[in-house]
Amino acid sequence: MIKLVAIDLDDTLLDSGLKIADNCLRAISEVQQRGILVTLATGRMYRSALPYARQMKVDIPLITYQGGLVKNSRSEEIIYYHPLPAAAAAEVIRYFRNKGVHYHSYQDDQLVMERLDEEGVYYEKLSGIKAVIVDDLLTVADSGKAMKIMAVSQDKKLLLSMERELKDCYGEKLNITLSKPFFLEVMVREANKADALRVVASHYQVSRAEVMAIGDSYNDLEMLEWAGVGVAMGNAWEAVKEAADFVTCSNDEDGVAEALRRYVL
Repeated sequence: MIKLVAIDLDDTLLDSGLKIADNCLRAISEVQQRGILVTLATGRMYRSALPYARQMKVDIPLITYQGGLVKNSRSEEIIYYHPLPAAAAAEVIRYFRNKGVHYHSYQDDQLVMERLDEEGVYYEKLSGIKAVIVDDLLTVADSGKAMKIMAVSQDKKLLLSMERELKDCYGEKLNITLSKPFFLEVMVREANKADALRVVASHYQVSRAEVMAIGDSYNDLEMLEWAGVGVAMGNAWEAVKEAADFVTCSNDEDGVAEALRRYVL
């Protein structure tokens, strides 16, 4: 029996218009009425995920920053927190700077950039958060509070090349993952959705077999594999579908509602 459901946001619960479909909200409400816990597991910052959590009327720790911060949606109690060490964050910033790509970071739940270029404007719109502009992002790295460093590029070949290079250098100690087709994210190794979901399940004394996770992208792989039931969206990347126990409809076809009604309700 499923007792806890973790749902990714972008391209999973959110449709192409960045909205939660009414059908999905109804299904989530039906699940909650049965006493089943529902949380979000997203790469977004806590502040960016919170409006959606309020729509869902949840009072539960949210998995944000790819698992780097797990914080309750009402009490704001933090049960898991793993920012990037200062030295590692600085090295990654210098690496992206040398590659000439857009990069930004996060500190104290603020989106921080050095300049508001085209990619920055796009990310502000996606996240619903206005960026704080600083002269040098290395000051954020030096604070030891950077939750992650993200590069954004439409050049898929360059993104894949950077992913390989960073994993070759830091694969042992950092979590390096592609999220959307043009996002490359770098966090500390402990900042991953699987470990964060394990913490949330333990917090509520829910076993691994009683957890269901729903996602679409590479950053969801570990979470789907860890959960007792892993569900991939119809629009998920092929590697994610192969790793999942089930595949539901796409995010524009209310795939989350379909999954909840089929495998939980």
